[in-house]
Amino acid sequence: MSIENFSSSWYLLENHHSTSFDDLRAGLAHMKRKAKHRSEGPIAFVKTNLSSTLDCLDSLQNMYSKFCTDDIRGEFINSYAVLLMQAKSCADGLFQEVLGRKDKADSTRNALSVLQRFKFLFYLPLNLQRNIQKGDYNMVINDYIRARSLFADTQVQVFRKVYKEVENQINEFRDMLKQKLMELPNSLENQKKLIKYLISLECSGDPAWECLVNQQKWLTTILLRCKEQHLQEEKESQPNGDVFGTPQKTSNLSRAKPGDSNSLKLEHGSSKFTNPQRIMYIEELCEILTYNLPDLWKLGQAYFSGALIVKEQTGEKAFKIDVSKHSQFKQMITDTISLFSNLVRAAFLPQTLPEKLSAEDKTKYGQWNQVIPGDWLPSCVRHIRNCVWSLSLLDLPGESPTVINDLAFDMRTNCMFTLLKQAISDIQQLHIKETWIVETDDESGGTTQLPALFENIVNETIQHLHEVVVQNKQGEPEIFGQRTVQKDSTQLCSELLQAFVPCLDCLAFTPVMAGGSSNTADDSKKRFSTSSMDFEEHSLQFDKRLIIMLSNCSHTMERIIPRLVENLNKHGYVEMNKALQTTRERYEELDSKLFEAYIEEKSNPIVGAIEQNMYRGRFDWKTCRKPVGVRNYLKDVIMKMIEVHAEVFAVSPSFVTRVTQKVVESVSEEITRVIECVTEFNEHGKLQARVELKALQETVKLYITPHANQCFKEANG
Repeated sequence: MSIENFSSSWYLLENHHSTSFDDLRAGLAHMKRKAKHRSEGPIAFVKTNLSSTLDCLDSLQNMYSKFCTDDIRGEFINSYAVLLMQAKSCADGLFQEVLGRKDKADSTRNALSVLQRFKFLFYLPLNLQRNIQKGDYNMVINDYIRARSLFADTQVQVFRKVYKEVENQINEFRDMLKQKLMELPNSLENQKKLIKYLISLECSGDPAWECLVNQQKWLTTILLRCKEQHLQEEKESQPNGDVFGTPQKTSNLSRAKPGDSNSLKLEHGSSKFTNPQRIMYIEELCEILTYNLPDLWKLGQAYFSGALIVKEQTGEKAFKIDVSKHSQFKQMITDTISLFSNLVRAAFLPQTLPEKLSAEDKTKYGQWNQVIPGDWLPSCVRHIRNCVWSLSLLDLPGESPTVINDLAFDMRTNCMFTLLKQAISDIQQLHIKETWIVETDDESGGTTQLPALFENIVNETIQHLHEVVVQNKQGEPEIFGQRTVQKDSTQLCSELLQAFVPCLDCLAFTPVMAGGSSNTADDSKKRFSTSSMDFEEHSLQFDKRLIIMLSNCSHTMERIIPRLVENLNKHGYVEMNKALQTTRERYEELDSKLFEAYIEEKSNPIVGAIEQNMYRGRFDWKTCRKPVGVRNYLKDVIMKMIEVHAEVFAVSPSFVTRVTQKVVESVSEEITRVIECVTEFNEHGKLQARVELKALQETVKLYITPHANQCFKEANG
C-alpha cells in the first residue's frame, strides 16, 4: 500500500473478488483501528514528555561541547562511554523482566488480534460439524465455499492446517450425502436436494445419473423380490388348503405400502377366508410401480433439462450432460415397464408372454400353480387400469405406453372372456336350483324361478363387465375395437344366451330329484304347486316336467332373450342381432322338442285307448242297436282331453290352444283311421258313428284345425 502507483480497486479485484460488501466494510474498519493504534503509542509518549526530551537534548549538546573543549586528549570521553555502558547494563538488568513481559504481552496481543481477525476460519470446523448434525446443509455448503475462496491458496502454515481439516470434513460430508442419495426409498424432493448439494460441493462423477441408475436397479429388484415373496407364500399356503373368499364390491381392501406384503383378510367373520396370493401380488406390483416410476421419470426429466446440475451460488451448470444418456434413460424406463408387464402376464396370462423369451426367462417371471376364481379378476383389472392411467399422465417415451396399454387391454379381454365363461357355467348348473314351484302372472303365464335366475346372472355379468372392463377411461383403446375380440365376444355372448337351453332340456328329460340332491325329511315334504295342482316333488311326472319347461322355454325365448340382447346392445356389444338369431333357433328347437314330447306323452294314452274302448263288450257296427247317446269310450276321450286342457291351463294358458289343437288332431286322425277300417255298417251303426263324430266335433270345435276338420269329413264320408 505504500508504493506510489497503488490502486485500491485492482487490489480488491486481485485479492478479494469474492468477498461480500459487508465483509469489505468490516475489513476497512479494522484497518482504520489498527492504523490509529499504531500511530497513537509513540506520538502520545512524545507529546506528553516533549519539554523533558528537549531539555535532555540541550543538556547533552552542552555537555558534549564542554567535554570537547576541556578534554583535549579525549580520555574522558572513553571513560564516560564505559560508564554509560555499565549504566545501560545495570538498567537492562533492572528492567529485563518487565520488558520480557511486555514482549510476551505484545505477542499474545498480536495472536489474539490474528485469531479475532480470522475467527471464521478457526471456528469453521466446529461450525461445520454442528450444522451437519442439525441438518442445515445449505449453511455448511455456503461456509465451505466462502472458506475455499479465501484460504484455498494461502501460504500461511496455520491457515493451511485449519483448511486441511475443513477439507477432510467436507469429504466425509460428501460421502454421507452420496450414501443418503443411494438409500431407497426416498422422496423426489429430497433426492433433488441431495443432488444439488453434491453438485455445489463439486462431487466427483455425476451424482444425478448415478442416482437414476441406482433407482432403476432398486425398482427392478423390489419388483422381482415381490414376485419371489408371493410365490413362496403361495407354496406355503397350498398344504393348508386355504379357502378363497368371494370379493365383495363394498369391502375395503387396505392399501399396502410398497414392500408391505401383509395378508389382506376378507370380512367373512372367519380368518380361513383369505385373498389369493396372486391378487395381493398384483396389487402390490401396481402400487410399487405407481409410487416409484413417476419419481424416477420426473427425476430423469429434471436431470436432462439441466435443473439438477446448476450451481445455486453461481447459476452455472456444473458440467455438460452426455447426450447418449438420454437414450439410455429411455431404455431403462422401457425395461422397467416390460418387466412389470411380463410379471403380470406370467401370473395371469402366461400364454401371452413374448415368444422370443426362452424357457429360462419365462421361469424367471414366475410359475403360478393355484387357479384363481374368476370373481377375483375384476379386482386385478381395476388395479392394472388405475396403474396405467397414472402412468399415462407422465408422457412416457418409446415403447413404454404401448407395452403397458397392451397389458391392460389383454387383462380386460381376459377378464371379460373368463367372466362370460363362468356365467355360462353357472347358468348350466341352474338345474340343481329348480324347486318346481310355478308362479303364474298375466304376462308370462306359469314359470318357475329359473328364467329369472338366468336373467339375473346375465344382467349382473353384463353390468359387472361394463363397470370393470367395457367402460373406457381416457386414453384407453375401445375394448371391441379389434376384430378378434369382436368375434370371440359375440361367440361367448351367443353361448351365454344359449346356455339356458341344456339346463331346460336336462330338467325336462332327465328324472332328477327336485330341489337338487337334498334328501332331508323337510325337503321330501316340499310340493309341486300350481294354481290347481299339487304333486309331491319326488314323484313329479314326466309330462308335468315337460309342460313346465315348455312354459319356461317360451317365456325365456319371447321375453327374456330380447331384453338381454337389448341390454347387450346398450353396453356396446357388437353383432348381437346375429347372436339373437342363432339363440332363437336353439330355443325354437328346444321348444319343438319339448312340445312334441309333451303331445306324444299326452296324446298317446288317449289315442291308444280309442280302438280298444270302442269295441269293448264285443261291439260290432253290423249289429249295432238303435243309438240312445254317445258311448263311454268317447266320453273317456273327451274327459282326458279336458284333463290335458286343465293341466296346460294351470301352468300356462297361452299354450292351451296350441296343445289342444295337436291333441284334437291326433284324436281325429285315430278315430278316422278306426272308422275307415270298418268294412260294414248297419243303419243303426251308421247313425251311431255320425252321432259320436258330431258330438266329438262339437265338443272340440274351438280347437279344430283344417287337418282335423278334414279328418272328420273323411270319417263322415
